[in-house]
Amino acid sequence: MAPLRFSANLSWLFPELSGFPARLRAAGSSGFEAAEIGWAYAEPPEALARAAREAGLRIVLINTPPGDREKGENGLGAVPGRQAAFREGLEQAVLYAKALGCSRIHLMAGRVPKGADRAAVRGEMEIVFLENLRHAAEVLAQENLVGLLEPINTRITDPGYFLDTPQQAAAILQKVGRPNLQLQMDLFHWQIMDGNLTGNVREFLPIVGHVQVAQVPGRGEPDSPGELNFPYLFQLLEDEGYRGFVGCEYQPRGEGGLSLAPGQVLWRDSVRQGLSSSAWAEMPRALLPSGNTVEGLSWLRAYWELRGRPQAGQ
Repeated sequence: MAPLRFSANLSWLFPELSGFPARLRAAGSSGFEAAEIGWAYAEPPEALARAAREAGLRIVLINTPPGDREKGENGLGAVPGRQAAFREGLEQAVLYAKALGCSRIHLMAGRVPKGADRAAVRGEMEIVFLENLRHAAEVLAQENLVGLLEPINTRITDPGYFLDTPQQAAAILQKVGRPNLQLQMDLFHWQIMDGNLTGNVREFLPIVGHVQVAQVPGRGEPDSPGELNFPYLFQLLEDEGYRGFVGCEYQPRGEGGLSLAPGQVLWRDSVRQGLSSSAWAEMPRALLPSGNTVEGLSWLRAYWELRGRPQAGQ
């Protein structure tokens, strides 16, 4: 049973820093060995690759381009009439992935067209998506890359998004039937849409290529107040044998220096003395990280101390 490996989602973490090279440096200094970037296309891939190397980081995930954001687009994979733009964006994503040494690309499905009824266009959008995914699988296979499908919740985050449940995504993957297309499990979205996380993790983990985490409903750090018991969920992922990266895709509360507050020192020392994973949730709130470490990463450092820091490449 291997410890989980975490990646810093630099589209969310270190928001006070301008530009991904600076965020890559911050992630490396904070102890991460990997990072992921939603849309990296505003910066040359060579500059990002150099910054990642200097920070000692692997880039493990990027997204396909969103399309025309001014027109409300958020991905193009299932959008009728935008097949050519999706394929152009895929080529750009592959170029960046190769330059960054990144093996996984999130193939964004996109939104139901404005003014359209979701039920009425669902069949057409799925046909477009299947066509684009088959094309993407062929392109990615030539470069030994993996494509990921991520359901995004339509109750809070993106009401118009086409792909919104793990069941829908898994059914589409089965229809495409390509081994280099996998599922992206964001526990924030899955909890909002379907709940039943224990059952869904166990059912779908065999086809999962990447995991992301944030607390529900505020999308904060895993130790922030909310619905999800992350010590339990992390233990579940370990027990089920997940070996990929867990992306930290949340809105950080933390700010300031790297020093630990007194309560955090007590928490760290309790972890060092052998605090079990299942006991995290029972710690008094006064002893839990208060958010005054950089990006509120004390929860992650406690996990590293508890489980033993995995070495790169494990």
